[in-house]
Amino acid sequence: MSLNASNMDRRSFLKASAAGSAGLLVGFYFPGAAEAAAAGSNSPVVLNAWIHIGTDDLATILIDKSEMGQSILTGLAMIAADELDCDWKKIRTEFAPADKVYFNPRFGVQGTGGSSGTPTSWTPLRKASAAARQMLLEAAAQKWGASPAECRAENSTILHAPTKRRLTYGNLAEAAGKLPVPQDVPLKEPSQYHLIGKPMKRLDTPEKVDGSAQFGIDVRVPGMLHAVVARCPVFGGKVASFDAAKAKAVPGVKDVIQISSGIAIVAENTWAAMQARRALDVQWDEGPNAQLTSAAISKSLVEGSMQPGAVARKEGDVEAGLAGAATKFEVAYEVPFLAHATMEPVNCTAHVRADRCDVWAPTQAQTNAQATAARITGLDLSAVFVHTTFLGGGFGRKFEVDFIGEAVEVSKALGGPAQVTWSREDDMQHDYYRMVSYARCVAGLDADGWPVVWSSRVSSPSLLARFAPLKNNFDRRSVESLDDVPYAIPNILVDYQLVNTGVPIGFWRSVGASQNGFFLESFIDEMATAGKKDPYELRRHLLAKSPRHLAVLETAAEKAGWGKPLPAGRFRGIAVVTSYNGFVAHVIEISVNRKERTLKVHRMVCALDCGRIVNPSSIDAQARSSIVYGLTAALHSNITIDRGRVQQNNFNDYPVMRFDEMPEVDVHIISSDAPPTGAGEFVLPPVAPALCNAIFAATGTRVRRLPIQPEDLA
Repeated sequence: MSLNASNMDRRSFLKASAAGSAGLLVGFYFPGAAEAAAAGSNSPVVLNAWIHIGTDDLATILIDKSEMGQSILTGLAMIAADELDCDWKKIRTEFAPADKVYFNPRFGVQGTGGSSGTPTSWTPLRKASAAARQMLLEAAAQKWGASPAECRAENSTILHAPTKRRLTYGNLAEAAGKLPVPQDVPLKEPSQYHLIGKPMKRLDTPEKVDGSAQFGIDVRVPGMLHAVVARCPVFGGKVASFDAAKAKAVPGVKDVIQISSGIAIVAENTWAAMQARRALDVQWDEGPNAQLTSAAISKSLVEGSMQPGAVARKEGDVEAGLAGAATKFEVAYEVPFLAHATMEPVNCTAHVRADRCDVWAPTQAQTNAQATAARITGLDLSAVFVHTTFLGGGFGRKFEVDFIGEAVEVSKALGGPAQVTWSREDDMQHDYYRMVSYARCVAGLDADGWPVVWSSRVSSPSLLARFAPLKNNFDRRSVESLDDVPYAIPNILVDYQLVNTGVPIGFWRSVGASQNGFFLESFIDEMATAGKKDPYELRRHLLAKSPRHLAVLETAAEKAGWGKPLPAGRFRGIAVVTSYNGFVAHVIEISVNRKERTLKVHRMVCALDCGRIVNPSSIDAQARSSIVYGLTAALHSNITIDRGRVQQNNFNDYPVMRFDEMPEVDVHIISSDAPPTGAGEFVLPPVAPALCNAIFAATGTRVRRLPIQPEDLA
């Protein structure tokens, strides 16, 4: 089934889903449908479309999450197909429209992020699929005049065991669709799964290979014009004045429009719009951040770390523990702003009309996109339709809606469809960045070298303050993975000092854990050195009562051969971090040419536990993706500010890992009966500390500031 949602309203979409090939539609109650039917409306009583089984035997799963390369489309289809007992070859998928019934329970909006895709869909999707299976069983039993207990579902058919009669789901779909939706149907036991837990090929690979997959940047709408936006290069700046004459003289340019984020140049194609932007005469009011620099930001973080902050965790008595410690020391770590650098820069297509607005976007936040368009157009939410495309990478960047608002503003001004495209430079210099952060850490060791005190004060801007006032100036995102460390240390203090920087920040893959994993696991290694302990054995000792942490740590160490001799010039580092309910440990093997101050990462061993395994192939790919992203950040990534401007432009000065830099990677997935968690974020945080701990083993130099510099390798 393929629905062109651009030509229908929400009710028609659901009606088409239900009636397009008369069949079975299962999900949850849609408010207002029953009332409309009772009032004599022609609209049918519909259920929220999660599963549609057509008379053609095809089962269509509506995917309420965004597919940005993490394979959620395939994983959710596997969950549904397994509980439904559906032939995998007869599964199809559609992206769901924006609607309250698709709200992610973790966010209270429809959106994809925080490794929540699989865990928030696991139970609801299984329940909807089990209900559909039961309705098909009952429909078959009625046709045969048999008891449902005599029937069973298998491979898109219902079998009557006593007589060996069979009916396909397509044969039964219409009759099943007339039955009431059963409640609390028993779900399968893991021993009954035939898809979940097995490596499956991705459903979206063929269309991505042949080019038919539609990403946001591929959208084409009849009559569409193309736009780019000139934005103030200084954060918080705005247009002072502009002269559009030279820009309008560029062939193909149709209009030049001031919008809230800057000046939009509209043309027949994107190239003409970009050429006209270069010709635009614009004067900027650079605002209060015009003199902002990275050095000033760093200084403010250091100063913030000198003052007590909001307490995130307190156990024991840190001051008394330090007073009695045989060894005590203090160190500080710092990480920079980071851009998302998704392969597909942000973009959006919008068509605003008097009575409706359509938005086509590679978005992670359908509800926020819908609300943004409604606010700009003045339309009711029900008149705004968000069509989610494939995303060429997300990493949190596409949870923002700045690019959505630009397209809607341009379309509204034009009175027709418009696509706003950002260049790589636009995306790099106008991002919502991973925050800078500074951590001042204090340790106390007893006479035997075991940690008795661990204290960390984080100084950083706040991500959550963008969305709501902070209580006691505390942002839990800034201390995540520090406030719940499992290490058995009797005296622990973690606090947070809020420092505003004037630079926009947002969700970046693994969010606060991305920097706090580096702080934590670098500091644990420093404790091991100070206490004359093996870094692996110290962690084992401190994690003795944390079995899932211990399992990934021991697996990674065993598979990497920790403690066994390495080839001459090779060294290892280790780290273990938990975040997003996932557990992971890395062992990294490197060599360093100290004369040339160069580094080679030879091998990475990753052991992870993400609960119940849905598709091990996807988990393996996600782990490798996180490792690439984490190595890129540790080795190369640094957004710097001068005179309020980002200094980096493109991959020439914000490089990513190249093929020849990549190590051999071994991923070991630990089986678990725990509920599944997402695999997109939690593998990243231990990458940087494991790498930096290996550098210490090779050189005796501690890397306390990222990215790694040549002087760290001397």
